[in-house]
Amino acid sequence: MEKAKGLRRILTGTVVSDKNDKTVTVVVVRRFRHPIYGKFVQKRKKYMAHDPKNECRVGDIITIEEHRPISRRKRWIVKEIVERAA
Repeated sequence: MEKAKGLRRILTGTVVSDKNDKTVTVVVVRRFRHPIYGKFVQKRKKYMAHDPKNECRVGDIITIEEHRPISRRKRWIVKEIVERAA
């Protein structure tokens, strides 16, 4: 069963590391309301994303898209740079 190209997940996050070649580490923050207390909580998760042109720099806000496995930890690819770091 093939997965349609339009069904890949897309996330937006901030680049926290660009030290590896053709790889960036992106932290994605999601906010949600706690089911019992009603308070808004933030959860953070780091993703390794493939950056083939080495364009991204620390602090950039980027969009990443789900992709086939590129290496042991990389399953995402940089789709676009939304905002450059100052």
